[in-house]
Amino acid sequence: MRNYLIIIGFLFFAVPARGQTAAPDIELILENLYERILNTKDDPEKLRINDSIRIIISAYATSDSVFIHTFTNLRYLGQINSPDSRLKILTWNLFLRNSPNRYFCYLVRKGEKGIANRVYILTGQNREEAIRTDITYSADDWYGALYYAIQPFRKERKVYYILLGYDYGNILISRKIIDVLYITPGGELVLGKDCFIREEEVKFREVLEYSPEGIVTLRLNTRKLIVFDRLETITTGHGDGMEQYGAAGLTLDGYKFKSGMWRFISEVDIRNVK
Repeated sequence: MRNYLIIIGFLFFAVPARGQTAAPDIELILENLYERILNTKDDPEKLRINDSIRIIISAYATSDSVFIHTFTNLRYLGQINSPDSRLKILTWNLFLRNSPNRYFCYLVRKGEKGIANRVYILTGQNREEAIRTDITYSADDWYGALYYAIQPFRKERKVYYILLGYDYGNILISRKIIDVLYITPGGELVLGKDCFIREEEVKFREVLEYSPEGIVTLRLNTRKLIVFDRLETITTGHGDGMEQYGAAGLTLDGYKFKSGMWRFISEVDIRNVK
């Protein structure tokens, strides 16, 4: 195992300045490991293979090349960089047959000049209870999600980041999430901020819960506008809860950033958004 780690470390630290054509062997190793997870039905074996993935991603996240290199052909690893080049987020999930789905997140914060990058490691799993919209979460109690978009914004002269993510949930429910990420002056990672206003209610995040049989779009339309499909009740045969919600045709709702708050707007016409 020690020799294996040394080899991984050498490959990552040997990435050249441009980074995009480097470490092809590591990409192939990761692709093979993800495929092995998909092809086995044994949960303990899935977990053992995932431990190998975590070793590789840990070495990658702490390498000097993490902000200049991107894996180009990995289908099962999410990779996003913030537009201000201050954050990089790597996420993936692990489907288990006899346990809840698990999520893994490596968040890399670029260090100031002369200071090393800081890596935050988050692990979570699908929960039966809903993701709360009235509290903050930390790295220790992360709800678990795959993040696919990030955008910085300023509030009270501080930098925050909008995150868009999704949780496959289970056979009854899926979720899409609009959250806020920030790092405290002491270096603590916090998820959630009371800056969403919807129908006079102040929320720390927005969570869209819907039937796994449906498709719900959630995206950053501009730096100051988030749009998503309006949800309506549908018949699924799966129960009485939020899992009976799905996209309501072509109607879009959203959140618009104004005066330091993300304010809900109904029936967004994106054709008129500059």
